[in-house]
Amino acid sequence: MDTAITGARGMPLRAYLLEARYEFLRLLRTPSFSLPTLLFPALFYLLFGVLLGSRHGGDVAARYFLATYGVFGVMGVALFGFGVSVAMDREQGLLALKRALPMPPAAYLLAKTAMAMIFAAAVSGLLSLIALGLAGVTLSPWQWGALWLINVLGVLPFAAIGLWLGCIVGGQGAPAVINLVYLPMAFLSGLWVPLSMLPAALSSLAQLWPAYHLAQIALRVVGGDAGQPLVLHLAVLVIVTVVFGLLALRRLARPV
Repeated sequence: MDTAITGARGMPLRAYLLEARYEFLRLLRTPSFSLPTLLFPALFYLLFGVLLGSRHGGDVAARYFLATYGVFGVMGVALFGFGVSVAMDREQGLLALKRALPMPPAAYLLAKTAMAMIFAAAVSGLLSLIALGLAGVTLSPWQWGALWLINVLGVLPFAAIGLWLGCIVGGQGAPAVINLVYLPMAFLSGLWVPLSMLPAALSSLAQLWPAYHLAQIALRVVGGDAGQPLVLHLAVLVIVTVVFGLLALRRLARPV
């Protein structure tokens, strides 16, 4: 009797762990997701933060792009990890199948969130190794840790956006739609080049984008932010997470 009760209590946890494991294997075995997700931010940082940064700005540029390309990597992980996979799951009937299975309803989304955070942690770690070994960036232990934590938790608002997009677009069109969100937002948020190098009309719109606010939090750690209140950036990110998360859950609640 006691064994049966213990087993019943352990089943939900086992379901969560198995779903997370299979989601990880699924993404790892999808080179079109895993390789660009891990390598693109590092390659961009090597080009702009290390090679060009050493000629123009030195340590300041290396620190700036360490923070902003970390955010760039987080955006890609979350938007594509949620948007494309959810759209494909809907289109192929996998989401309907999972609803019919005796698994906790939250396991599907929690597994995707956990995997997005793992990939974000890997991206952040790779950028830190490049910054430390090739760009000569010197930060205190708390700064390295804070950047890593910001990138891992920074998955949440973009996961909410990606989930919403995955609920409203088809699987074939999802990559194109997400790129239309991902790339302009990254550019207009000052992730590729500092906002001071953009036309005033564009730089004034930067505060509309959640990527700008996450980047400002990361830049605050390395001493390169615009000096705005931290609570402003946190409030925007929380609002984006809640609003798009609720919109996505409302769509998911409808019959597939």
